[in-house]
Amino acid sequence: MVLLSSVILFALLVAGLSMLGVSLWVRPHAALDRVAGEISAAEQAMGHPSLAFREVMRKLGNIMPSSAEDAGLLQRRLITAGFRNPTALKTFYGIKGSLAVGLPLLTLGLTLGFDLGGENWTGFVVAAAAIGYLGPNEVLRHLAKRRQKRIKKGMANGLDLLVVCVESGLGLDQAIMQVSKELQTAHPEICEEFGLVSLEMRAGKRRVEALRNLGQRTAVDEVKKLVAVLVQADRFGTSIAGSLKSHSDYMRVQARQEAETRAAKMGVKLVFPIFFFILPSLFVVTVGPIVVRIFRELIPMMNN
Repeated sequence: MVLLSSVILFALLVAGLSMLGVSLWVRPHAALDRVAGEISAAEQAMGHPSLAFREVMRKLGNIMPSSAEDAGLLQRRLITAGFRNPTALKTFYGIKGSLAVGLPLLTLGLTLGFDLGGENWTGFVVAAAAIGYLGPNEVLRHLAKRRQKRIKKGMANGLDLLVVCVESGLGLDQAIMQVSKELQTAHPEICEEFGLVSLEMRAGKRRVEALRNLGQRTAVDEVKKLVAVLVQADRFGTSIAGSLKSHSDYMRVQARQEAETRAAKMGVKLVFPIFFFILPSLFVVTVGPIVVRIFRELIPMMNN
């Protein structure tokens, strides 16, 4: 068993050093060759380490079994997180499979080689397998939520700029295109989504369908409300500028109410930090010298 753990650790060490060597030595030479024009684009694509890694993960993902329901849910979550490559789902499955196998092997080698787990090494191996298989789902969920928060944060400025563009005389399609260009530095996520809407409309999709795709991709309530306002204005022929301005005022009031709600909850949330961190320090600073003086002076006087 010790020999097996030593072999596993040696293989992992060789793989890690090989990847480090590829990233530090092969890539600079490939970049120089690319600048000099000595290799073709196909050779560059085949020799790039990141593309080779994606190809390996994609092939592993094709092997792994998956249900249609889980695949659809993960595909929507990947799109929400910003991964729109057609092979992103297979790559994600490959990463899950490799981690589900690699982490238990690494844990087995560490526990048996260095005698870290004792008799509980099976529990560590099972926990490592669970972390390797379920960990990517949690990471993907975190990335999706973070991108949704950024989109929600950029909706206020994007909507205000959209109102200004429409009121200045631009059509809705041109206004969406202009917003996707102007806020690229401050809010790249919302600009990317607006840019996709503009590209879909250029490709021939109806405006209603492109806007609904925007709401489905982002899965943000504020974006869905904006899409509903634009769809209703386009359907009933009302003024788009007036609808956008009313919706902007509504969102501004809603943002202020959310800020007031968070401020009202702040007092309740501060109870536990104050009780566990601030009050003990205050007791040590105020009562500590008195306790020391009691032990030094009062207790000896009472004993005498």
